[in-house]
Amino acid sequence: MYTLVSLFKLSVPIYVHNPHLDALKDDILYHFSLGTGSHNLPAMFGDVKFVCVGGSPWRMKSFTEFIAAELAMEDPKSEYPNICAGTDRYAMYKVGPVLSVSHGMGIPSIAIMLHELIKLLHHAHCTDVTIIRIGTSGGIGLEPGTVVVTKQSVDATFQPKFEQVILGKTVVRSTDLDQSLAQELLQCSKRLNQFETVIGNTMCTLDFYEGQARLDGAFCSYTEADKQEYLLKAKEAEVCNIEMESSVFAAMCKLSGLRAAVVCVTLLDRLKGDQLSSSHEVLNNYQLRPQKLVGSYIKQQLKA
Repeated sequence: MYTLVSLFKLSVPIYVHNPHLDALKDDILYHFSLGTGSHNLPAMFGDVKFVCVGGSPWRMKSFTEFIAAELAMEDPKSEYPNICAGTDRYAMYKVGPVLSVSHGMGIPSIAIMLHELIKLLHHAHCTDVTIIRIGTSGGIGLEPGTVVVTKQSVDATFQPKFEQVILGKTVVRSTDLDQSLAQELLQCSKRLNQFETVIGNTMCTLDFYEGQARLDGAFCSYTEADKQEYLLKAKEAEVCNIEMESSVFAAMCKLSGLRAAVVCVTLLDRLKGDQLSSSHEVLNNYQLRPQKLVGSYIKQQLKA
């Protein structure tokens, strides 16, 4: 028996804001090696309710195998085909209603992927989609292995905005993420009770070295004291971790109406150093933590 809430619940579509798409006979998603003319996107992706994205193709294939076991939908030992095998830019895998996509490293790479992913979901007539970025990051004042669920993405000056130059003009977009989703993920982690999880701001930078105040790049014009002063200012701004994709991810998901979250594990405390010294085994264990949290969350949602 349906409740009044379920009877009148409206499906949330994926919004694209581009009138020029209507004039295209075929929309070619070049970097996915997919298209509206060459593939039946509604048949392939119409049931997608969850999208998980991460930098590494290997990590996203691993997540696919993990979620297959969690949901008991398919044999996790199966050989899952890369849907984007026609290109070497991104990798894409699917298990039931869960799509797993790699996005490479940095704002430009994830932005290209998101343009085509959002169009794919739109063309497939998907509704009520939740998208979560899972990844790694550098922590600020946190024990390595802590998982951070992003409250808000901020830039390198600690401002909650994403700036992009379009037609020679700077366009500023909001980096708001879904706060109720962040809280749901935090509560899910508490139920798991396997690792520390916090909610905090995430600083998104344009670079891994100087842009993140590292002392070990090819170039460095500042001192250890300068670095510490900057990172402590970041901490005062409630920044818990640093990565290179969250700002454009938040901005584009908000524009398209996607319910979005960022879940990253910290691999080191940047106040104590710049280079990773933990063993491969320890780092691999850390990298599985966002997968475990998001996998548990998806499993819980599908049972609800």
